[in-house]
Amino acid sequence: MIVVNAIMKTNDNNFETIKNAVKELEIRTREEDGCLDYAFSVELHSDRIIRITELWENLQSLKDHLKTEHVAHFVGSLSDDPPETDAKFYEANQIDYPG
Repeated sequence: MIVVNAIMKTNDNNFETIKNAVKELEIRTREEDGCLDYAFSVELHSDRIIRITELWENLQSLKDHLKTEHVAHFVGSLSDDPPETDAKFYEANQIDYPG
């Protein structure tokens, strides 16, 4: 399984643009083959930090996702004022609850 953990630092100018662009991206991405989970969330202590969490069956599924029209549209919608984004990619195995 591939895990993506990303943080976007937004500002007053691009937050609403991102928020509006995310809806279609989330809906279409969740329909993709290999997508196990895909979510954007806003931190409670700072509404200008957006977290992106993705789970993919395998690396090829993620690579295919990054080539889709809806990803290109999302990235294009941010081109005027792109947020600072830090994304990390991990290969992982699911385990049972350790407690």
